[in-house]
Amino acid sequence: MPNIKSAKKRVKVIATKTMQNKATSSQLKTEIKKANAAIEGNAGDKAEAVRAAVKKIDQAVAKGILHKNTAARKKSALDKKLNASA
Repeated sequence: MPNIKSAKKRVKVIATKTMQNKATSSQLKTEIKKANAAIEGNAGDKAEAVRAAVKKIDQAVAKGILHKNTAARKKSALDKKLNASA
């Protein structure tokens, strides 16, 4: 447990940032699952679902939650599934 005032503040700030990162990460996972479900379920809006997932992936990269290469891999996998289902 920190005793110094600045260290106490850092603990609070880190806890807040951790909650924000978890929320963004959870939303990202949800969007990817929705896109995969739309592709596998042959939904009519699967291209739109993939577009939304790609947007969330890009937002996660901008916030530093995902590495850019991880994001590229995830986007590529979604595009491959989308093109294979067409």
